[in-house]
Amino acid sequence: MTASSSPKSWQWKHPSVIPGFGLTLGLSLSMLTLIVLIPLAALVIRAGSLGPSGIYAIATDPRIGAALRTSFTTALIAAAANAVFGTLTAWVLVRYTFPGRRLLDALIDLPFALPTAVAGIALTTIYAPNGLIGQWLTPLGIKVAYTPLGIVVALIAVGFPFVVRTVQPVMEELARETEEVSATLGANRFQTLVFVVLPPLVPAILTGFALALARGVGEYGSVIFIAGNLPFKSEIAPLLIVIKLEEFNYPAATAIAAIMLAISFVMLFIINGIQNWNQRRYSDG
Repeated sequence: MTASSSPKSWQWKHPSVIPGFGLTLGLSLSMLTLIVLIPLAALVIRAGSLGPSGIYAIATDPRIGAALRTSFTTALIAAAANAVFGTLTAWVLVRYTFPGRRLLDALIDLPFALPTAVAGIALTTIYAPNGLIGQWLTPLGIKVAYTPLGIVVALIAVGFPFVVRTVQPVMEELARETEEVSATLGANRFQTLVFVVLPPLVPAILTGFALALARGVGEYGSVIFIAGNLPFKSEIAPLLIVIKLEEFNYPAATAIAAIMLAISFVMLFIINGIQNWNQRRYSDG
């Protein structure tokens, strides 16, 4: 390396025709601070006004504990289901051409545009005991509406596009030649799927899973109608936050929100760690 090129190697800002590093970084940090950091800090500070004993009392309240278990358990189940069926749907959209493919591809984004309350009312109407689908499930002893199963169905509906739209672009970039090479080397279809196709897709699947999980944990509009809102059975934590706000018990509402925030952060941190570990393992391999 020459002396003239040495100083350039230490430069970390390069000229650009678009606004430079300082301006874009400043705008990004300003938006992040105003939209995310300040509200979260205010949430933690307001919840902290209860003191450790007050937060502990709320965290150990049986009704709040049951609502938190319902919210996170149903969100995990729905996100896992979306990870499986969303990946399969992305595979079909990418690898096959069939009549109505464009229409199906467009319908995937419908939950993004559909108001959540409309989705909740529609699902309740369909899965109620006298609904279009519920009337056939009730004689079989399967009750969807007004049960935790209904919450899972609603969360699957609103979280499904996150997995499909996260996995689909990655799947489109996969080279089919690697699958053909795997087949010529003697691998069967299952081995090709597990050892050739899935490894590069795992980070995208985990990202879609995390997005669907995050959406499901905080979902309110599409769940409130189909859940039934029975304490200790189908009551969700966001509903308890709304109840506390209507009672003007703002510290308790922020404490419940802070507990949900802490649990969500830990779960997403674990998922991100698994994703990073898989990426390093795949790149090293």
